[in-house]
Amino acid sequence: MIVPVVIAGGSGTRLWPLSRTHYPKQFLPLTGEKSLLQQTLLRLKGLQHEPAIIICNEAQRFLTAEQVRLSDIPHFPIILEPEGRNTAPAIALAALKALETDPEATLLVMPADHDIAEVEVFLDVIAKATESAIQGKLITFGIEPTSAHTGYGYIQKGQSLERGFSVKQFVEKPDEVTAKGYVESGQFVWNSGIFMFKAQVYLDMLKRFKHDIFDACFNAMQNQQDDLDFTRVDASAFLACPSDSIDYAIMEPLTAQQDDAVVMIPMAAKWSDVGSFDALWQLLEKDRLQNAVRGDVTAIDTQDSLLMSENKLLATVGVKNLVVVQTKDAVLVADKNNTQAIKQVVAQLEQKSRAEIHQHREVFRPWGKFDAIDEGERFLVKRITVKPGARLSMQMHHHRAEHWVVVSGTAKVTIDNQVQYVAENQSVYIPITAVHSLENSGKTALELIEVQSGSFLDESDIVRFDDEYGRADLQQGNFDDHTE
Repeated sequence: MIVPVVIAGGSGTRLWPLSRTHYPKQFLPLTGEKSLLQQTLLRLKGLQHEPAIIICNEAQRFLTAEQVRLSDIPHFPIILEPEGRNTAPAIALAALKALETDPEATLLVMPADHDIAEVEVFLDVIAKATESAIQGKLITFGIEPTSAHTGYGYIQKGQSLERGFSVKQFVEKPDEVTAKGYVESGQFVWNSGIFMFKAQVYLDMLKRFKHDIFDACFNAMQNQQDDLDFTRVDASAFLACPSDSIDYAIMEPLTAQQDDAVVMIPMAAKWSDVGSFDALWQLLEKDRLQNAVRGDVTAIDTQDSLLMSENKLLATVGVKNLVVVQTKDAVLVADKNNTQAIKQVVAQLEQKSRAEIHQHREVFRPWGKFDAIDEGERFLVKRITVKPGARLSMQMHHHRAEHWVVVSGTAKVTIDNQVQYVAENQSVYIPITAVHSLENSGKTALELIEVQSGSFLDESDIVRFDDEYGRADLQQGNFDDHTE
């Protein structure tokens, strides 16, 4: 039986400011009402499969878990990587997990951040590829190129087979002249990043070519621990693992040795990796002047542009071929033909230690979300939303006091072991060093305004004493995920 493996740990920096390291593109509803991760999972409903294995990094665990829950797809506990090590180690963890319950498991490996418009075609191709995978082949899926794209890797076709083609070589992202030559030759396809093979075959190949990766992942899985909805691997063992992609670690060495184990099967399912704003513009519905518009936008004499506004009126006049993206804390204006260079913007912001590359102004937590709506030298104002039945950790602050004003709902507030209920239009004050918690025991969302005041308002000024989401450990001094 097929075991889907969904790799959900990417950062998607080419789609900044929509995609950020703490809220990357796979969690965004870029091409529909569902996020790319949810679309990836929902494709599986047309496929007979064992519970899916989902892999993400530690920082995105609750966001991943919530989106997976809403997708209602059977799955193993989500495997958490202490730190990203690229696709080869991630797939190794999944293969080892699958073999725990099925020694004949066949893995279908899919990135969580791709768009596939024709799902039925995708499922049909997967069904046809299964037999080759069961026979021990390593299947990669190729996309017929529609342009000389320099943002994709390429696969050179070899001999025609009963199902697909043998593979002559894998080629990393080429320059424009080389890409044009590939497309004109008719011998190259785009590398989709989707793979299929037996779990044991993959591990055998990993031992053959990258024994250090296999050893690190094997050791990491020997001390795995289940924690809520997650499986934590041994951090020290995994952090010793080299970082490498499946292409570099296995596929390229195999084809270089002219090994016939790799098979490329074409997939004409209208695939996109949604890797740039130009790619996103191509996927979205457009008006008569070829503008793709999201949000509150007024476009005058504007053509061939992607215009996206999160919370403000966006107006354009007399422009064409632009990308204009407005979020609550950033605005991007770029030539649509040069959006691959957005990563240079991210690099400069990173050098300046700007928070905007990591998270949005609105931040999601397992209990709800908050929006930092204003700040000054000694104050910070947040709008906080707490989901029904959710509770923030029992905590205290050394350097700040807090005022909470309830906008809607009723808050159950505990301050130094004293419990009180604060209703709409009422407020409560939490002094510095007071041990406190906030709970929504109602059946509708709790909305409140929090005003922090003090000499130090950084989120590291949180000491947790109790947390139902596993974020407090006073004995080990582990205070991760410091926001509320």
